[in-house]
Amino acid sequence: MYDYDLLVVGSANADLVIGVERRPAAGETVLGSDLAVHPGGKGANQAVAAARLGARTALLARVGDDGHGRLLLDSQRASGVDTAGVLVGGAPTGVALITVDPSGDNSIVVSPGANARLTPDDVRAAGGPLGASRVVSAQLEIPLETVVEVVRNLPDGTRFVLNPSPPRALPGEVLAACDPLIVNEHEARVVAGDAGLGDTPEEWAAALLALGPRSVVVTLGAAGAVVADGTGAPVRVPSVKVDAVDTTGAGDAFTAALAWRLGAGEALADAAAYAARVGAAAVTRAGAQASFPTAEEVAAV
Repeated sequence: MYDYDLLVVGSANADLVIGVERRPAAGETVLGSDLAVHPGGKGANQAVAAARLGARTALLARVGDDGHGRLLLDSQRASGVDTAGVLVGGAPTGVALITVDPSGDNSIVVSPGANARLTPDDVRAAGGPLGASRVVSAQLEIPLETVVEVVRNLPDGTRFVLNPSPPRALPGEVLAACDPLIVNEHEARVVAGDAGLGDTPEEWAAALLALGPRSVVVTLGAAGAVVADGTGAPVRVPSVKVDAVDTTGAGDAFTAALAWRLGAGEALADAAAYAARVGAAAVTRAGAQASFPTAEEVAAV
């Protein structure tokens, strides 16, 4: 019935990465490593992560007609992603400026570029992949109105997964479609707004669920995740202990793995446990897409 296990609608960026001993304070200059350029962007990352795991994956995105755009398309195709939905032109390819400290933590500034030109019209024109995908995943590095259009065009039976990053308040129709809404603590607080979250991750998940999503996943980094779907109390999913090298893209790998396993019929907690292993494997290597594991590598974690 479905041509694709996962359709990712989202951003594609060139990641410009510099290692630093510490991130600069306001007005301060620090020296860093040589510049490294990697294919990235939350949408492109999720598509590659899912394809590496064995999911039949397609990407709807926009890149510039430039070297960074060609880098991104080459990376997608090499990973087995169907790029027929990747549009070219309209603006330079998006760029993410990333600093990574010795602990593996990162800070990121994104110039959206062509990502900001992915429009609702592009979604309406992508009826083929949208109607042939078991799960559709999106993020907020593309215009919110484009995500709204995805929700409005979801076929019956297609599951919608949203990681609202960078976070902002969400319309009710988007929240109601999320199954799940995937957030970290910062994203949870922005999405909740004046509603408040409570003191514990379990309370955060319950508060977010009350806003309308069909299910919620709160990611907690090294502390694992909390999942809630309204059928009982929120459930804590433990993390996998590894030596982190670079956390860039780990959340994207988690989201892609979760979306794929949910589409395969796994329960939310089981899918999140698998996704936690995928995220753990990803942080043991540098870079975003280059760090994403295969299914065999995840089994060895």
